[in-house]
Amino acid sequence: MTVLRVDATIQGDRSASRALADVVLDTIVAAHPQVPVVRRHLGEAPLPADAWAAAISASFTPEADRTDAQRNALGIAAEVAAELQAATSVVLAMPLYNFGISQHAKAWIDLVIAGAPQGTPLLEGTPTVLVTTRGGSYGPGTPREGWDHNTDYLRRVLADVWGADLTVVEREFTLVGVNPALDDFADMAARMRTDAEAAAVQAGEALAAHHAA
Repeated sequence: MTVLRVDATIQGDRSASRALADVVLDTIVAAHPQVPVVRRHLGEAPLPADAWAAAISASFTPEADRTDAQRNALGIAAEVAAELQAATSVVLAMPLYNFGISQHAKAWIDLVIAGAPQGTPLLEGTPTVLVTTRGGSYGPGTPREGWDHNTDYLRRVLADVWGADLTVVEREFTLVGVNPALDDFADMAARMRTDAEAAAVQAGEALAAHHAA
């Protein structure tokens, strides 16, 4: 039984998504200290930007005619797909960047899909926690309502395509205290942080219970 954790932040120790994912994972490990944790940090060790194109072109190329780059790309695709499918539970930290999904997370998703037989529900029934954070606020009635093109996309891939038993932990206004233009929202941002941390603990407890079953 293993936990797969995947991060996509480029913010290092300052990352809000990383901090929330730490809460989820720490809750699991506190209950099961010996549980193996497989980590993949897409922000710190990005997958090759050209690997997906090479893997796709390789699938249309006879094996004997494939280039070294195509073979390497197929190997990467098979590795990330197998890593995901083998997990007993999954924790993903994937923040909103520039109104959409991180380029590193998108490269990972494309390669996972390329590395598995078409239509394979790689996370069928697997408890999966998606942690996602947003610097501003994108809820109903806000000026940026409808601008979050990250969260719904990830829901579609994780739950609808891969079949995950998905829980989403969200936090907004992470740039409050960083961007002076958002100073008026300090109290709201503090409440959102507290609520998100509580949700992260609850999600971690659910994963811990799954590992105990």
